[in-house]
Amino acid sequence: MINGEILNICSAFSLDGNPVDCISYGTGHINSTMLVQTDTGSRYILQQINNGIFRDVDGLMNNIVSVTSHVIKKRIASGGDPSRCSLRFLPSYDGKYYTCLGGKYFRMYGYVGDAVSYDVADDPGLTRLLGSAVGEFQLALGDFDASGLVETIPDFHNTEKRYRDFEQAVAADVTGRARDVAEEIEFVRSRREMYGRVVNMIAAGELPLRVTHNDTKLNNVLFDSESGKVLCVIDLDTVMPGSVLYDIGDAVRFCAASAEEDERDLERVFFRLENYRGFCEGFLSSCGDSLTEKEKELIPFSCRLMTIECGMRFLADHINGDTYFHITREGQNLDRARTQFKLVSDMEKRDREMKKVIDDILA
Repeated sequence: MINGEILNICSAFSLDGNPVDCISYGTGHINSTMLVQTDTGSRYILQQINNGIFRDVDGLMNNIVSVTSHVIKKRIASGGDPSRCSLRFLPSYDGKYYTCLGGKYFRMYGYVGDAVSYDVADDPGLTRLLGSAVGEFQLALGDFDASGLVETIPDFHNTEKRYRDFEQAVAADVTGRARDVAEEIEFVRSRREMYGRVVNMIAAGELPLRVTHNDTKLNNVLFDSESGKVLCVIDLDTVMPGSVLYDIGDAVRFCAASAEEDERDLERVFFRLENYRGFCEGFLSSCGDSLTEKEKELIPFSCRLMTIECGMRFLADHINGDTYFHITREGQNLDRARTQFKLVSDMEKRDREMKKVIDDILA
């Protein structure tokens, strides 16, 4: 049974049939998501947009619709199935791709059926598929003018700005925790020369400005449930202009870690080179020819950069009193920071091997 509010929201969009069922769907923490079914059997995803985080809803939806429309056109031109190669958002009757009801913002898109996603990248085969998905997304958008997109979260991967925020947290020390994490603070400070490298190279024109997804986790990719092939990349709220290195580095940070992000036993945390190789094989086989030589050269660096950026954000939040990242136990953000720093240390030790992986793939 669908309540009146959901019916009112659904009535803002042109659906195939009348809504007859609505259930909570997915495991996301940012937006509230529901699966709607009509009396014709058609299914749709209805999401409430978290406009506390994404305050420019017009800009957010313009980014998403512009990018997905471009991807769909590319897939149609290459003979792909437009209903399964990208999320397809429905316009509301007033011409926008969302509707507002009682100060809440909602959007609707077609449900991608016969698809699965995975939460854990536990073998190189899955990381290779993740690399292929991220590479295909990048290739499809290679000719898209990223300068026309807005930053839905300003300075999201501006590591230099993240470091300034970190130092402000340490200086303020509102919880008195900074004195107990001096070793971790020094770990971040001792690598400060790396933080501005990518943003400065973009500003200088040494790296191209590209469309970036900015949340390239495995569970943001849908796979065909029968063939196992990549269908599409989802969760597009953080699609913004940036560097392809952000997506590479963040994906590797996720898929090449040996343990959970909040693992307390650091002996269990290490960098899995075989998963890194799998991701890079998939990614470069999909879009390697479209990258510049400088982008290829900086792939190992990007993995360290995105990992330490994440670690310093966890550490800053611990010092600030855990006000940003949700925790379920005391010290969880500190544990998260320590796992990221352990991965960075391991990557630094294996830098030569990481570079050789790229050279071997490109040979």
